[in-house]
Amino acid sequence: VYGILGPNGSGKSTTLGIVLNVVNATSGDFSWFDGNTTTHDALKKVGAIIERPNFYPYMSAYQNLKLVCKIKGVDYSKVNEKLEIVGLLERKDSKFSTYSLGMKQRLAIASALLNDPEILILDEPTNGLDPQGIHQIRTLIKQIASQGTTILLASHLLDEVEKVCSHVVVLRKGEKLYSGRVDEMISSHGFFELKTNQQDLLISFLENNPDFTNIKIEDHLITAFLNAPMDASTFNKLMFEKGITLSHLVKRKESLEEQFLKLTDNN
Repeated sequence: VYGILGPNGSGKSTTLGIVLNVVNATSGDFSWFDGNTTTHDALKKVGAIIERPNFYPYMSAYQNLKLVCKIKGVDYSKVNEKLEIVGLLERKDSKFSTYSLGMKQRLAIASALLNDPEILILDEPTNGLDPQGIHQIRTLIKQIASQGTTILLASHLLDEVEKVCSHVVVLRKGEKLYSGRVDEMISSHGFFELKTNQQDLLISFLENNPDFTNIKIEDHLITAFLNAPMDASTFNKLMFEKGITLSHLVKRKESLEEQFLKLTDNN
């Protein structure tokens, strides 16, 4: 699952529109699969949802998907198969108008899967859903990916990318700030949260130690970001040797949110 992460207006939907051939690029280029496949041929192997689900409200889920099959030239046998994948087979005869927002989104995913795509493109798939709907969509995304489909997912939700994606590209105002594995983006050495009655002495030590890259002070809590691997027991021993007594020592790992804010603040 490859995430496109960025704040609103960063260019996520525009990027998806360009690769789906519905938005004309003003500069740059891209290629599909082996680089020799035309966009027209490539899109036959792609399923996409880039707007809110839009089906006939007076028709059932089954009837709506049969219509999509007819348009795409897909065998009708795929309808029940895809409805089962998204957990809507038991409600296949219910009218679209009776569906919840989460069910409508799952039906849209079923529709995008009808042609057995190699790549599934989703633009903000959990937008507007309640917590249960969000959980269902995220579980479904991971399930589809585990069966060999590559998923390109645009989102402004850091939590979503961290929970669902294996890779991510971070965008800001149309510029790429980071591209790579999610776990590598958050694989910093972490940080210590510290408290002591000898604050000046501790700050002086941290500022002159190359193992620490950044120090933040908020009220009586000192946050010291590591530049090299170090566990809490090693640091505590070091403090004891320096004659500094700590009343609070916690080692934490930076979240994707902290890494994202650091990236966007620096750019």
